[in-house]
Amino acid sequence: MLMRILGFVLETLFFVLVGAALLRAWMNWLRVNMSAQPGRFVMAVTDWLVKPLRRVLPRAVSQSKIDWASLLAAFLLALAYALIWALLFGLLLGASATGELSGFEPASVLPLLAFALKMLVRVALQTMLMLVFGFAILSWVQPGSAAYVLLGRLTWPLIEPLRRVLPAVGGVDLSALALILLLQIGLMVLG
Repeated sequence: MLMRILGFVLETLFFVLVGAALLRAWMNWLRVNMSAQPGRFVMAVTDWLVKPLRRVLPRAVSQSKIDWASLLAAFLLALAYALIWALLFGLLLGASATGELSGFEPASVLPLLAFALKMLVRVALQTMLMLVFGFAILSWVQPGSAAYVLLGRLTWPLIEPLRRVLPAVGGVDLSALALILLLQIGLMVLG
């Protein structure tokens, strides 16, 4: 029971950290003002890692439209999560029959990287799912609000292609619902 609680707390902490780094990269790519929420939050949560990464990345990379420092921070956080998870739950270090831990095995690096990459993709899908849910709910409850405009801007690159393909039914735009279904299918495939 204690290990399940520890696993839950660890996963939640790293979900917030990785999600914030990914959201920071997404917001910077879309050129969203970071002085309002959630920009201030993601900056506060990720500055400790993103700023040093910006200093060490080559100038051409750091001046790209893509926020490589935030993406690298997200990957490093996912990798740290995978390593901590492996150390705590015995995926990386095998326990012998006597309970002693064996040394590091180079063959365990590839599964560790795969675990980190899977976590990164899962957090990206779940974060986008939350943004689309928020956008869909606000479109019914409070269209035109500042939060609706921000969520619309954050989800637009994914919703707009669906909007071109799906017709409105009875005046209702189904593109957000279609995107929610696609994101859910993505999470199911990721398994």
